[in-house]
Amino acid sequence: MSLSPEEKAKTSEKFEKLKTTQRPENSVGLSSVKSAIGQVSKYMNPADAFKLALKMNQKGGFDCPGCAWPDPDDERSSLGEFCENGIKAIAEEAQNKTIGTDFFAKYSVDELASWSDFEIGKSGRLAEPMFLPEGATHYQPMSWEDAFKKVGEHLNALDNPDEAAFYTSGRTTNEAAFLYQLFVREFGTANLPDCSNMCHEASGSALSETLGIGKGSVTLDDLYKAEVVMVVGQNPGTNHPRMLTALEKCKKNGGKIIAVNPLPEAGLIKFTNPQNPIKILTGGTQIADVFVPITINGDVAFFKAILLRLLEKEDVRGNVFDKAFINEFTQGYDAFITDLKRYNFDDCLKASGVSLEIFNDVFDLILNNDKIIICWAMGLTQHENAVDNIRELVNLLLLKGSIGKEGAGTCPVRGHSNVQGDRTVGIWESAPQAFLDKIEDKYGFKPTNKHGYSVIDAIKAMHEKKAKVFFGLGGNFISAVPDTAYSARALANCNLTVHVSTKLNRSHVVTGKEALILPCLGRTEKDYQKSGVQVQSVENSMGVVSATKGVLEPCSSDLLSEVAVVCGVAHATLKERSKINWLEYKDDYKLVRDDIAEVVDGFKDYNKKLKQPAGFYLPNGARNRQFKTKTGKANFSINKLPKWKLKKDELIMMTIRSHDQFNTTIYGLDDRYRGVFNERRIIFMNRDDMKARRLEEQQVVNLKSEYKGFIREANNFKVVGYDIPKNCCATYFPETNVLVPLDSFAHTAKTPASKSVIIRIEANQ
Repeated sequence: MSLSPEEKAKTSEKFEKLKTTQRPENSVGLSSVKSAIGQVSKYMNPADAFKLALKMNQKGGFDCPGCAWPDPDDERSSLGEFCENGIKAIAEEAQNKTIGTDFFAKYSVDELASWSDFEIGKSGRLAEPMFLPEGATHYQPMSWEDAFKKVGEHLNALDNPDEAAFYTSGRTTNEAAFLYQLFVREFGTANLPDCSNMCHEASGSALSETLGIGKGSVTLDDLYKAEVVMVVGQNPGTNHPRMLTALEKCKKNGGKIIAVNPLPEAGLIKFTNPQNPIKILTGGTQIADVFVPITINGDVAFFKAILLRLLEKEDVRGNVFDKAFINEFTQGYDAFITDLKRYNFDDCLKASGVSLEIFNDVFDLILNNDKIIICWAMGLTQHENAVDNIRELVNLLLLKGSIGKEGAGTCPVRGHSNVQGDRTVGIWESAPQAFLDKIEDKYGFKPTNKHGYSVIDAIKAMHEKKAKVFFGLGGNFISAVPDTAYSARALANCNLTVHVSTKLNRSHVVTGKEALILPCLGRTEKDYQKSGVQVQSVENSMGVVSATKGVLEPCSSDLLSEVAVVCGVAHATLKERSKINWLEYKDDYKLVRDDIAEVVDGFKDYNKKLKQPAGFYLPNGARNRQFKTKTGKANFSINKLPKWKLKKDELIMMTIRSHDQFNTTIYGLDDRYRGVFNERRIIFMNRDDMKARRLEEQQVVNLKSEYKGFIREANNFKVVGYDIPKNCCATYFPETNVLVPLDSFAHTAKTPASKSVIIRIEANQ
């Protein structure tokens, strides 16, 4: 009997041989080099690895398919402008094994679903298009022509274009993303959910409202010159390791680092630069001057405590707030101050979980400096009050005048390598009318201005059978989204699910009635088209657009680029009713960039600018104190403390990544920066909380979350005692995504609240 969609989506519950050690106090160094070499030697051809290492993140080379951390504008390291997890990313993408007809004939969908996510990902690169007919147990080969025809038939059979959802992963290049959203809009819908919806949508919402641009305001050079850098809800040692080099340079220049996070992360304690022999010999650089072990979702309370003390000092002595900046560039100051005075400092500090001693250390740094940068990631964005989190830190920066000047500003650190670029070129379910008008002027069709589906909306629509076709351009949708069982049933309700992918992932086994896997070129591979080997482009976390060009031969002759896939689907679907010559674009990507230059602000002379070795900066109003908000100024905001309360025996859980993981991709089973090896089904707990529940180290427990009367369960996790605040715990995703309610998301942004899930723990009998 075939497995249910819920069973296929479930991660493997079998245990490996868990080993734990003392948490390390240092990061990177020779252990990182050893880990990277181990990945390369195990999964790649050594010659390919050497070739890629010389070109990765280099001018004229290819952009790492991992994170979106920016490359230096000036000279880049000749020893390698990459990190351990960047090497893991290319070892995954350029692995020396391919899978196709024989592999899928041998393994049924149900059998593949029984594998761990690590085993699925390491099965090999996808080498040819595969089709799963309705009722079939195995994928079978299909030609590209028939695959495009199949997609077109399903899309054209819909009663309404809004019955399709078109998802995008952040690894998609600007060229592919622009064409993808153009096709979707000409097809007649704005259903463009993307991975931004699940990570930094709250950042974009908050920053657009307060500063007039949904991106950060700083450059890499600003980080070097900052007096204080706050790193909040972020673990750069694992998720953005090259950021540690920038923080090290900030420290060298006299800057101070404040790390605010429930967990003490090795990368923010000490960093040993593997490219600096002296640092290796001397034990590295201490990164955080102050570590703030904040309670989960205590951020608004912590920032309010800082704001209250600043106001107190301002009332006593003056010159604490930058009144000149506030008077000239901001709106809403008086209302903000009136609301702030309603709060009590002691109550806010208690709600944050931070001791007065640590608070005072932080406050002294904020009080006595004004070149302040605040960096953050999903530790702030994945809460129901996520937008409030970001707006409150903006309030702090506005009071200090720390926006739009050297060494100061906002720094949301994006995850996937082009997630910011995808949004810039139009992957947006609620694109501005001005952008839609330019589409109409350029192409002669009128895009719908109806708000499309975000990720949460798309899942609900599929579950309710209002959406019948799901198309995913990259990513591992089922492992990324919340409420795994509900989401699996939603996908199964579709008539067709399509995934454009480089390698196998769990989303390929959680299918609609019919399913297609369309294999594409990786970032590391040469993209041959009629006009020659193509160059593409991406945008990093700080708004720099740069070229990326693969260096390896494609691992299979039956792969297409993402651009070619989009053009093929668009041509087969829209046919003669399209006003666009889709097949022309795939022959020469310069034509795509010419169109982007006409339609998207900031891309004038795109092809010419892209030839600049380090790329070019997009316009950024907040960087220049030009705030394109409704008021024309930077806006103070009023934010409330979150109201959640724990009942007896409840904990608040945050989902996190292991060090052998990037987003949903599992590179291995170790998390060496937290002293955990060979296991992922664990729950980090405060040892006092363990004692109160009579739980022992490595005891097996089941986890339950209850939200609005509905109970979700995740079974078989081993307890690991850890330095985490009381009443808090942490687990890896995607293993515990099943516990994250679909209806628990950030107001305004609909980002899933994966960092504040209230759970109970039961001993496994």
